[in-house]
Parts: sequence; structure tokens; C-alpha cells
Amino acid sequence: MTSHQTAQTMKPATAAKKLGVYLEATPAEFQEGVVSRTELNALQTDPPEWLRELRRTGPHPRPVIAAKLGISISGLARGGITEALTTEQIEALKQEDPEWLQKERATQAEVRKETVRIKEKNAEKAAKADRSDS
Repeated sequence: MTSHQTAQTMKPATAAKKLGVYLEATPAEFQEGVVSRTELNALQTDPPEWLRELRRTGPHPRPVIAAKLGISISGLARGGITEALTTEQIEALKQEDPEWLQKERATQAEVRKETVRIKEKNAEKAAKADRSDS
């Protein structure tokens, strides 16, 4: 009995998420098909022009927008950003630097500081536990 391996496939939405692009901005053949793991790897290692252009100019999905602005996805929603934005729109928003964006950046900075503090505290606890076990 021979077992032949079937290619692992994913929905276009999953592939777009993994590629960091906005699904609705991808070509129709990408949106309508399925993407195999091999195809996804090929897109990541040698992106076609449409993918390079999308990554460069957008429109971008919310996780990419949030990262480019230095805030959380929740912060985007609190700021009223619910749609995909182009790189140009993101840059304009950075230039405007509205109050909500300043506030969200400050919040994100606090979250990062707290994450580091907790990580250091846990590392200290682990080191103490290792010393007491010896």
C-alpha cells in the first residue's frame, strides 16, 4: 500500500494574511483559488510584481497599518480606522499626528515597557528557583 502525500492548501484569506497583504487588493485569480504551501513559499521567496507593489504601496491590512503607525490593532479601531489604507495615507496620518494617534503610541509604549518588566521579573524568579534547586 503506497501512501501519497496530498498538498496542504489554504484559503486565499489565510494566504493573504501570511503574506501581509489586503485580500481584496490581490488579483482575482489569487482570491478565487486555493494556495498550496509550496505556492505560498514561492510567493514569499520570489514575490511577483503584484505582490511587491501591494507591499510597497498598499492598500494594507490592519495589522500592517498598526505596525507602521506603532500602535495596536485595537488602537486603530479606537482611532476610527477600520478600512485598509495605502502607504500614502499612512504617511499622511503620521504627518498629521492627530491626538488619538499620539495617545495610542503612548499606550503602546507603556504596554511594551510592562511586557519587558514582567519578562525580567519572571526571569529573576526562574533564576532564583534554579539556584534553590541546586
